[in-house]
Amino acid sequence: MSMLSASDVDSLGRLDATAQAALVRSGEVTAEELVTAAVTRIEAGNPALNAVVTRTYERALDQVRAGLPDGPFTGVPFLLKDLVAEQAGVRHTAGSAFLRDHVSPTDQELVVRLRRAGLVVLGKTSTAELGLLPTCEPVLFGPTRNPWDLTRSPGGSSGGSAAAVAAGMVPFAHANDAAGSIRYPASCCGLFGLKPTRGRNPLGPAYGDAWGGLAAEHAVTRSVRDSAALLDATAGPDLGDPYLAPQPPGPFAAEVGRDPGRLRIGFSGRTPPAFSGRGPQGPPVHPECAAALHDAVGLCDQLGHELVEVDLPGFTREVGAAIRTVFQAAAVATLDQWTRVMGRPPGPDEIELYTRAYCDRARRTSGGDYLLAIAELQHFARTVARFLTTVDVFLTPTLARLPPLLGELTSTADDPLRAGRRGGALAAFAGVVANVTGAPAMSVPLYWSAEGLPVGVHFLARYGDEATLFRLAAQLEAARPWANRRPPPPS
Repeated sequence: MSMLSASDVDSLGRLDATAQAALVRSGEVTAEELVTAAVTRIEAGNPALNAVVTRTYERALDQVRAGLPDGPFTGVPFLLKDLVAEQAGVRHTAGSAFLRDHVSPTDQELVVRLRRAGLVVLGKTSTAELGLLPTCEPVLFGPTRNPWDLTRSPGGSSGGSAAAVAAGMVPFAHANDAAGSIRYPASCCGLFGLKPTRGRNPLGPAYGDAWGGLAAEHAVTRSVRDSAALLDATAGPDLGDPYLAPQPPGPFAAEVGRDPGRLRIGFSGRTPPAFSGRGPQGPPVHPECAAALHDAVGLCDQLGHELVEVDLPGFTREVGAAIRTVFQAAAVATLDQWTRVMGRPPGPDEIELYTRAYCDRARRTSGGDYLLAIAELQHFARTVARFLTTVDVFLTPTLARLPPLLGELTSTADDPLRAGRRGGALAAFAGVVANVTGAPAMSVPLYWSAEGLPVGVHFLARYGDEATLFRLAAQLEAARPWANRRPPPPS
């Protein structure tokens, strides 16, 4: 193989996955060169960011030398989030000291499909313990830092993947989302983050009705076209899946660049009262997040869309309580599942303060409580579905605050539930609505704060309608390109 210069390594890191794959297909660059360049970038940037926690470089190079499948991303380097996406023979910790030595016995179906697309997995990225928080500060590995400001969190729970992509280590990376964990770190790191429709990507064989149907698998990407093409490569039911997403009108990649038409876009800058407060509004919104919404409304108006200010209906405190109940049950089920896998309960120092306190409190939830909560959320989902017949998409800020400082969303011995309470204020626009309803949603990086921090805006679409989101996102990307905005090199 030819030796790449430092300039070549950097230049390759500035390309999206589609462009990198095109270089391999044309013969201008080999898959091995792409992989070794990505390894170089990871090793240069990771000491400052702490994004990659498990490396599989030799395994990856063996895969390349043995010959790669002919797919849409043949030879492109990729990273898996260290949660759900298990890879046979590779350590899988879910961000927990309890699982520090656990090695996955089988591949998840999603991982099989990612490799079939020609991707080369270089390792695992950090996550919040069991994916429970909108930050990435697990005790096991220490905090992951935001490339835009090393004193801040990259968001979570897919924070390691987002930091790695934003820093240019790889062009895109796996992420998953049970309450916003694709979209929140995308917002914090200036990336595009799409949560697909429930059932669009497989969760088996290890998982089925994950988190009561709230969980979804996909990626954080730099470009809209990468997200669409990757979803084309991985989407579709697996045998025995409990959910089946509606058939899309055609390939998602074909939607990128297609005219979205004149959309009716509902928008709101008010946080819902479901989780806190006694008045008609929830937690306060940072002025820069409000400015990001105002900017997006103006851009959409310039592009010819109809904008109407309206609040999401039906998001009552009862719905908020039902979401808490489902989350509590899911957290306990996740911990108990790993207890079965490990053949023993976690020791006193193997589970973080927040996880233990949250699960201890959650064990008071009965099976009846869980089923009543599911019924409440299904009623809410129908309310949202009816609302979305009046608008094509619903626009809000992705987060209510700027990327938090490291330590802001952690717990203490005196206040073990502090992390969740503060995380709720950050995520006060409740991206979880997309998970509750199963509808697709995306965070789009259109705005940077006065101090240079990315601030995403969030679009919720109708169930099964990723096509509208990809059309709109590509239109926004063309009007306000973001890929050329890069954080400073970590030091």
